[in-house]
Amino acid sequence: METNERIELAYPAEFKDVHEAVRVRLRATSWWKLLRWAAWGASVLALLLTILTLLPPSPEPGETVLLVALCIVAVGCAESLPWVTAQSLFRLIRAQGDATAVVDDDGGRWTSRDTETTIRWAMLPRYVETPRLFVLLTAKQSGTGFAYLPKSGLADPADADRLRAVLDRNSSRV
Repeated sequence: METNERIELAYPAEFKDVHEAVRVRLRATSWWKLLRWAAWGASVLALLLTILTLLPPSPEPGETVLLVALCIVAVGCAESLPWVTAQSLFRLIRAQGDATAVVDDDGGRWTSRDTETTIRWAMLPRYVETPRLFVLLTAKQSGTGFAYLPKSGLADPADADRLRAVLDRNSSRV
């Protein structure tokens, strides 16, 4: 059964949408999980070393401060990466003004003030649905690309079911 249903979305750039899409994209990658575990693991190790430096016979306050700073920097960098990435992308997206998207069985077409992009399903073979968005993801082997479709951009709430059906036909839900 071949249907070429078209779902149209129109939406302004919103930071919360970009931030959520970035978080979804990062959660779908193994390197992000590894980076977070490494940051938290290094922090736990540094805290254990901090405790050791405070034990007699010779407490070393200078080393303690350095190790605590290392913990804060490692975890701070890892945990702020999604926000910093989203902030950077949001500035680029917002500069283009409101966006429209058309999704059908051929793929998706996004249009904004100065850009028009068409992406076929072969490039976005996976998707994640959140309460606010559909986040379309590239294959695991091809990098960290993504596109997002805010549910708020749909003209009718029933269009979410139609969009989900198109995605299910052409992409795999993660």
